[in-house]
Amino acid sequence: MREHDVFSADGTRIRVWRTDNDGPDVLLSPGLGAVHAPDLPDALCWIAPPSASRGRPPGGRPPRVLGWYHRGTRGSARPDDPARITVADHVADAIAALDDAGVERCVVTGWSLGVTIAAELALRHPERVSGLMLVAGAAGDPFASVLGVPGVPEDLRRLVGVSSATALRLAGPLLDAVLHRVPVPDLPSPLVGTLRRLLKHDWRWYFTLALALGRTPRLDLTGVTCPTTVLAGRYDWLASPDSLLGPVAGLPQARVRVLPNTHFLPLENPALVAAELALLLERVAGVEDAVQDLLTSRSRPRA
Repeated sequence: MREHDVFSADGTRIRVWRTDNDGPDVLLSPGLGAVHAPDLPDALCWIAPPSASRGRPPGGRPPRVLGWYHRGTRGSARPDDPARITVADHVADAIAALDDAGVERCVVTGWSLGVTIAAELALRHPERVSGLMLVAGAAGDPFASVLGVPGVPEDLRRLVGVSSATALRLAGPLLDAVLHRVPVPDLPSPLVGTLRRLLKHDWRWYFTLALALGRTPRLDLTGVTCPTTVLAGRYDWLASPDSLLGPVAGLPQARVRVLPNTHFLPLENPALVAAELALLLERVAGVEDAVQDLLTSRSRPRA
């Protein structure tokens, strides 16, 4: 996996990354502050090729996945204007990653808070998104999806979510003092290295980003016409299934699965996520072939 810096629309320096695979392009809109590293290929189920028994993407080649680190996390700089951390700014960073890789149009997948960014990207720039995969996240208004217990009203969920994030933001320096010093066993597992990097976050900034994204209203996805896949965790207390199933219920090309998993569905069920991504890539290829055939037939001279 290669990393380098680009500049977003507002001049903020963003660290982008992409794999060396030679399959179809996929843009990953990651969970907030998610750590991706060259030594963690298997946990990134959208990067690891699916097994032969679960299907492969078109051409049998694992996808070339690209993405970026959120503003102020990992190698990305904080914006000069601290207010430039809205969903529109994250979408601009995604476009910068696509432009840098020379990708005009591709499948976009999002996880956790990255679902809000992926969905907004599809709405703002439908010409850049050929397919959409939303995993364990809400399409806007994410704090209203916490505590997905039947009978708990959204207003109460939102209040609990915002209050919790606000309190954790205020406690950021204390979290840094504690979590930065948590001993992580030196075990021969890439997940250990990932946990070690995750604990090093600037937690005040982390929850500042979360609160800014949390102000994104619930998105109306009825304008999304590309093939779409939704994977929700039945036991996800951070993003209840109904927060995403409702917005996609009327989409003509939506495939929806509610799985016996939690918010960490990609880590708990990586083979299934990889297989669903491969299937989505096949659906996208089928749609694009059909459109091309239609355009070709229309361009033929009539007898």
